[in-house]
Amino acid sequence: MHVWEGVVLAMQQIVSQKLKSLFSLLGVILGVTFLIVVVTVVEGLDQYVREDFTSQIFGVNTITLRRWQSVNINTDEEEWRARLRRQRLTYADAEALRARLTVPSRVAVESQAGADAVGDNGRSVTGVQVTGASAELFEIRDLAVARGRLFTPQEAGAGVPVVVIGSETAEVVFEDLDPVGRTIRIRGFPYRIVGVLEERGSLFGQSLDNLAIAPARSPIQSFTAPRGNVDQIVIQTLDPERLREAQGEAEGIMRARRGLRPGQDSDFSLETADEAISFWDNISRILFLALPGLVAISLVVGGIVIMNIMLVSVLERTREIGVRKALGARRRDILTQVLIESATLSTVGAAFGVAVGLGLAGLVAAVSPLPAAVSGKWIALGVALGMTVGIAAGVYPASQASKLDPVDALRYE
Repeated sequence: MHVWEGVVLAMQQIVSQKLKSLFSLLGVILGVTFLIVVVTVVEGLDQYVREDFTSQIFGVNTITLRRWQSVNINTDEEEWRARLRRQRLTYADAEALRARLTVPSRVAVESQAGADAVGDNGRSVTGVQVTGASAELFEIRDLAVARGRLFTPQEAGAGVPVVVIGSETAEVVFEDLDPVGRTIRIRGFPYRIVGVLEERGSLFGQSLDNLAIAPARSPIQSFTAPRGNVDQIVIQTLDPERLREAQGEAEGIMRARRGLRPGQDSDFSLETADEAISFWDNISRILFLALPGLVAISLVVGGIVIMNIMLVSVLERTREIGVRKALGARRRDILTQVLIESATLSTVGAAFGVAVGLGLAGLVAAVSPLPAAVSGKWIALGVALGMTVGIAAGVYPASQASKLDPVDALRYE
């Protein structure tokens, strides 16, 4: 029997017995749908974390110096108290790194807090992310202005009360007015707006445009960090290939400043973007390890159902098989026919599962901040799994059909 003829017969059976076909394929549909939804969401999230999250939060080719790691999982109370006793980072630490690093780098200080802001027109905005920073931070974070300018290193060094605000902050407070040159009050203190940043969008549903960045030594330090201290120091190497070298140098400089002996643990944290998102690597690895088992359960159930349906189909077509054998059909012809029908049935279910999975993944991306990246290899895998399940499920029914005696089959009622 030609393959295409077997496929056509299988498709006719699916069309003529829609409800039975749907229930027989339900396990395969659910298994493939689950595979596509989970994989597309996880891969989309992985792409989001590695590209958008790292560039927006950490910057490119950066090392971040903090009192402790940015992500702390399963930290007990004693360890947390020990971290709280660590020395704070200071402007002097930043200056030492800037002076002693041999790897060409940019060094910036950064401290953050939340606050409300009020414009000189009386309009206000809540939940502003307020950052006290040095001028180098704009280049490290790749922040550009849509209007006005960035504050200068001289203004940052002198602590001049100037500020660069985000596009959302500007829109909410000043609406259609040009904010540049106007005054905005943060925690009651006035700052002259020198620039408005280009729109950056959102990250995990949180706006990146409701912010204000002022010189770290300006009055902003009254609530972002204790005077003379900073939350973190950011180092960006000009040569990406020398990032680890710069990290080693920075660690040596800080250990020398803290007077730590060779056997002592560092009382500070140096992180690159890759290290900071290592927790996500662990989560995604667990998901991908658990995925085959969860998908396999649905596919095995689906395969058993398809096998039972094919056994019933063989029983219903016993006389037909007898006629075919009486007319000269060989055992392998009958075997091939049943296998093709079973594989076609399962492949149709897999294709339907892929379509449903892509639709659900797109829905998740549309109604939530979670992205969904659709990879062709997973679509191909889903269809291939469906076909494999169909072939495996059709082996026993095909074998039973091919063994039927033509005389007994023709007598079957």
